[in-house]
Amino acid sequence: MPELPEVEALREFLDARLTGRVVERVLPLAVNVLKTYDPPLTALEGGTAGATARYGKFLAVPIGGLYLVTHLARAGWLRWHDTPPAGPPRPGKGPLALRVVLEGGGAFDLTEAGTQKRLAVYVVRDPQEVPGIARLGPDPLAPAFDRRTFTALLSGERRQIKGVLRDQSVIAGIGNAYSDEILHRARVSPFKLAASFDAEQAGRLHKAVEDTLREAVERAHGVAAGNLKAEKKSGLRVHGRAGEPCPVCGDTVRSVSFADSSLEYCPTCQTGGKPLADRRLSRLLK
Repeated sequence: MPELPEVEALREFLDARLTGRVVERVLPLAVNVLKTYDPPLTALEGGTAGATARYGKFLAVPIGGLYLVTHLARAGWLRWHDTPPAGPPRPGKGPLALRVVLEGGGAFDLTEAGTQKRLAVYVVRDPQEVPGIARLGPDPLAPAFDRRTFTALLSGERRQIKGVLRDQSVIAGIGNAYSDEILHRARVSPFKLAASFDAEQAGRLHKAVEDTLREAVERAHGVAAGNLKAEKKSGLRVHGRAGEPCPVCGDTVRSVSFADSSLEYCPTCQTGGKPLADRRLSRLLK
């Protein structure tokens, strides 16, 4: 799933190619991705694109007084064409969900692989009309997201810190992969209760949030959209690396499985050498 660093890189990529361009056509190929109907997609045609903005994991392109907003979800992606493909796209064929064609050449596609269709597209007058944007917590790269603000967010949270970091209404933009990376850098168990952090621990975790995300944004800077997924994977130290040695201590990276995802961690670095219980596996063994 694209998270804050990749979405920020896509924002930069689109901004350099869209700003000042006129939208010629908007072609919906998978009607299930469109979450709004008034204004219609056709209202974007003839409009001039402004600077692309990011809200957490959402991208918002201002076009002629409206906004084209998208959330790529787990398997969505953006594909750029310097020259629009010849011939009209065929609905229902392949992963293509939406195509935006620009006057004078150029186009971009929104695609989604897999069977779980969660890619979302909105046409709104204000990004805050999108429910997912309206309930976002603070952006962790914003200047106001300081140590005091972060510590206040943890106060009273009786949930495990892994879930708190992923909750978009608490902090915007962090998903499964970067929450694993942040917790590994901070040497914190993903099962630790958020409210149990003292000031020193909260400060260390806040620094890990900032450092992890800023380094990932820097790695993604200038990378073409088609290469961002590979760039993300290459920079991960524990997420998706179960069975491999921890790059810090050499212990084996472990995994805990859930219904539709998993987390990865290093026992030596994060849990005092003790493996975490994999509840799904435990149920299967009973």
